[in-house]
Amino acid sequence: MTRRFYGENMDGIVIIGAGESGTRAAFALREAGYSRSVTLVGTEPHLPYERPPLSKTVNDAVQMKLICAAEALDAAGIAYLKGVSAIRLDTGTEMVTLSDGRALRYEKLLLTTGARPRRLTCPGAERALDFRTHADAEAIFSNIAPGRSVAIIGAGLIGMELASVLRGKDVEVSVIEAAPKPLGRAVPARFAEKLHARHAAEGVRFHLDRGVAAIGDDGVTLTDGSLVAADLVVGAIGVLPETALAEAAGLATGNGILTDICLRTSAPNVFAAGDCAAVAQPGGGHIRFESWRNARTQAETAARNMLGAAENSTALPWFWSDQYDLGLQVAGRPQPAHQIILRSIADGELEFYLDDGRLVAAAGLGIGNSLAKDIKLAEMLIAAGISPSPVELADPGINLKTLLKSARAA
Repeated sequence: MTRRFYGENMDGIVIIGAGESGTRAAFALREAGYSRSVTLVGTEPHLPYERPPLSKTVNDAVQMKLICAAEALDAAGIAYLKGVSAIRLDTGTEMVTLSDGRALRYEKLLLTTGARPRRLTCPGAERALDFRTHADAEAIFSNIAPGRSVAIIGAGLIGMELASVLRGKDVEVSVIEAAPKPLGRAVPARFAEKLHARHAAEGVRFHLDRGVAAIGDDGVTLTDGSLVAADLVVGAIGVLPETALAEAAGLATGNGILTDICLRTSAPNVFAAGDCAAVAQPGGGHIRFESWRNARTQAETAARNMLGAAENSTALPWFWSDQYDLGLQVAGRPQPAHQIILRSIADGELEFYLDDGRLVAAAGLGIGNSLAKDIKLAEMLIAAGISPSPVELADPGINLKTLLKSARAA
């Protein structure tokens, strides 16, 4: 039997932002049985695509890994408006005005506006390329060749991942970072040091603890007066949540669009999910998570909540990073105050983080995807809320699955 979906002009659900979160939410609405109109609005001229593969070129071409085909959108009755942006939100009349002049009325609205690159402010800042969209990736990779030089400003995950890809293409890479060491914000210290050492061994030149004074034709001038010569400069100093539409509409914002634990914003019938959402935490405050998995899980929660559920958005944070042949995975939120238990195994190392004896986070660095199974089991142990024996956690001879079985039995 063919399912019938109501047309775009009906008051249905409008989703602003067609990245991982917005697209996943649109399909989740249909999976939950919603039959009225679903309209997905995206600023880019393409079908929705995944961002992580942008740095992994194939035969020197930038990949576009689609989240879904046009046929899938049609089959689900999702109206996809591409190449347009929302320029005004009126929560009183429940209307969104688009850049092409169209106005959409909504029953419920989901903001998945994502994040935008944080911009440099020095003289010549406009010379630095961003690395966020497919067009950005095309601009970078079409301008490199063996022997050419690239200066990457920012030694966070994005900058370091790009450095590893460019070194694989025999491009000279310099990384400039204002902090005293790379990967300081999100990556556990031991693994940040190992990745730093690997990059140095691969020939990446680091300029740490130095700011950028200016960007010119010949490269980047640092605050100490030295010049980092470069044919191409890429800015990778983090992202800012895209909150302009929400702010102009009077929604509560902070480091993102503020939501309660069910992803409801301060305006009735308006929800937010993904990189733009700062979600209330049980212990107080709001936290914004930037990761592929978070974008998906929040989207699915928001979709069900827009249809009347009241699910808490409490999924464990998780991210990964591939640099050279090394794979990093971090589950939970490791803190310096946690007790750290190290487990060395054949293909790498795992760290477990205990808070008052309870397992709250885990991280691993190893060859390729070799530690993925261990991190998955660690996530299940964290979800079980157990306080494992530190001796057993450290012992590579004790399978994590055994600890999980014991915990479940108890």
